Amino acid sequence: TLLGDDGTTTPPPRATGTTSEPAPSSADPTGEPGADPSVLVDQLNGITLPVPDGWEKSERAVDRAITMTTVADRECPGESNRYCPYGRVMSFTATQTDAATPEALAKEDIQAASDALYDEDSLGTSLYGGVTSFTVVKSGPVTVAGRTGYLVRRQVKTARGPGGYVQSLAFPSTIGAESLITVRFGFDAGPEGPPLSGMDAITEGIRRIGDTTSGGVGSSIGP
Repeated sequence: TLLGDDGTTTPPPRATGTTSEPAPSSADPTGEPGADPSVLVDQLNGITLPVPDGWEKSERAVDRAITMTTVADRECPGESNRYCPYGRVMSFTATQTDAATPEALAKEDIQAASDALYDEDSLGTSLYGGVTSFTVVKSGPVTVAGRTGYLVRRQVKTARGPGGYVQSLAFPSTIGAESLITVRFGFDAGPEGPPLSGMDAITEGIRRIGDTTSGGVGSSIGP
């Protein structure tokens, strides 16, 4: 299974044409070969994220992000021969931004997150028929791995399918120069999508690498 820039998949037996996925890496994208499958490790940013029941770590990094998705997927509502997971989460260092605070970054990133996850992929394909409208359903400060961060959550309506929820979470890295980290969430709406409470469970479960405090690993928030 090939993972696209937006977390969608193109199974080789059913796919046609070329894809724009990054070249496969021989190393586990978490930097932890053979690591605990219930924990997603972002070595660059010094954090771990809990991998809920019904989710799996991606076999490769998506662009510059460390990623996990729901195991379950289905044909994308707006595109045949492309397969969209019901949930996607990706963690990466914020670059190419002038945002100096978690609040500024989260508010800036939410549009890019909505576009990347539900509007058009990197090839200009509308996997959900495009975003037709959105509503901010949650916004405010949050503590992440002992640091003060900020999140913005939108409900997005799409031309095809049930739409979904997108969240941009920003907080300072726990290592180095404390660069800002962005974690993007995309949860499909509808009965088969992950419960929205899963966004909070994953956020609360983010830990510094080496912190053995329970982070909600194994929580059942899959579709």
